[in-house]
Amino acid sequence: MIERIVIIDSIDPQTFYGVNNCNISLIRNLFPKLRMAARGNVIKVIGEESETSTFEKKVKEIEAYAVKYNKLTEDVIIDIIKGEPPKAMDSEGVIIFGQNGKPISARNPNQAKMVHSFHDNDLTFALGPAGTGKTYIAIALAVAALKNRQAKKIILSRPAVEAGEKLGFLPGDMKDKIDPYLQPLYDALEDMLPAVKLKEYMENNVIQIAPLAFMRGRTLNDAIIILDEAQNTTKHQMKMFLTRLGMNAKMVITGDVTQIDLPRHTQSGLLQALRILRGVKGIGVIEYEKKDIVRHPLVQRIVDAYEAREQKVDDEFEAKLNNNDNNNED
Repeated sequence: MIERIVIIDSIDPQTFYGVNNCNISLIRNLFPKLRMAARGNVIKVIGEESETSTFEKKVKEIEAYAVKYNKLTEDVIIDIIKGEPPKAMDSEGVIIFGQNGKPISARNPNQAKMVHSFHDNDLTFALGPAGTGKTYIAIALAVAALKNRQAKKIILSRPAVEAGEKLGFLPGDMKDKIDPYLQPLYDALEDMLPAVKLKEYMENNVIQIAPLAFMRGRTLNDAIIILDEAQNTTKHQMKMFLTRLGMNAKMVITGDVTQIDLPRHTQSGLLQALRILRGVKGIGVIEYEKKDIVRHPLVQRIVDAYEAREQKVDDEFEAKLNNNDNNNED
């Protein structure tokens, strides 16, 4: 009889053990010759060497399946332990499997172009109106790269433009003050990672979320770096951010040039960067359109209504200028 220690290190143990430990109870029943104790991410088994060796191999296969599909069922556990291939989930075109095995994939041609650009380039700009899934796809690509060990960390950033002096009036420390501006990034991460795993990643700085100002002076190696709401960067901020790119790293910059919240007469760093970097090798630019909106159908109608209103205002202003010019000539 020997004692063998098996460590669950790639997935949240709670997910592996199942609700009320139903998964580990099933595994225990399928290995009746072994004495087993599970605590935290450590499973201790005692039995014959061949039996414990088989146990470790099967547990690692089950863990790998759970990591890939973010889901674990009793049928899968039984199939793996019996040596039968579990029913494979359709993974064609899937970027990553989110919570409860939800497949996350490109939902329109421009999202598919963004996926290809991410793999083909070290810097990708994704531009377009709200609701087109720019940020969501970018984070899905980053989480997939982390899971596949193509990157060691994910760094997410946003300019806190609207904050200004208001940050001082928000309660808490700096993290508490900036969290409201970064909530959309948290929402996407929570859709793709178990809560315990996400907390672990953030506590260990595997996933870092910070305002743009905290980037100065850093060189970001072995990372996927995402800058969201980039239309609200200044020229100096954008140049500073772009030059943080290190070895074995990729950047994704998302923004909507129709929603610039910078002070009047302040040029957007995103617009300047697009002009300067157009045609540079290793940079991809994806331009989303209104038809790419994947939120509630009403969102597209809202965008259309606002654009129509802005066009009407522009037309009225131009007509007024023309009338003034004609009056001056008279």
